[in-house]
Amino acid sequence: MGICVGMQILFERGVEHGVETEGLDEWPGTVEPLKADVVPHMGWNTVTPAEGSRLFAGLDAGTRYYFVHSYAVRTWDFETGNPRIDAPKVSWATHGEPFVAAVENGPLWATQFHPEKSGDAGAQLLTNWIETL
Repeated sequence: MGICVGMQILFERGVEHGVETEGLDEWPGTVEPLKADVVPHMGWNTVTPAEGSRLFAGLDAGTRYYFVHSYAVRTWDFETGNPRIDAPKVSWATHGEPFVAAVENGPLWATQFHPEKSGDAGAQLLTNWIETL
């Protein structure tokens, strides 16, 4: 379970202060500065869960989670043509622009927000992940 920067390093690369750094390349995408009027994005925000999300099971669509970040993945270009392999489930949030808020990929899950700071909703989310292990 990657949280915040732990999620960001799972992508192909990151660009911070003009310096490009390789990530772990589990998922395609570049972590870039968030484009919004107010950065960092710090505080509570809602997430639009991916269809069939197990991460957000039992949580209402309007549930808020705690974010604190200045960088995000703003595009997602990954599909699988193999019907035996599910494509990762990608959930989104918006702060100035849409960005990837969570990814579920087999046992590898990650959130841009902080479930450990998100109260009962975050505890439920972590319970959902633990139950899949």
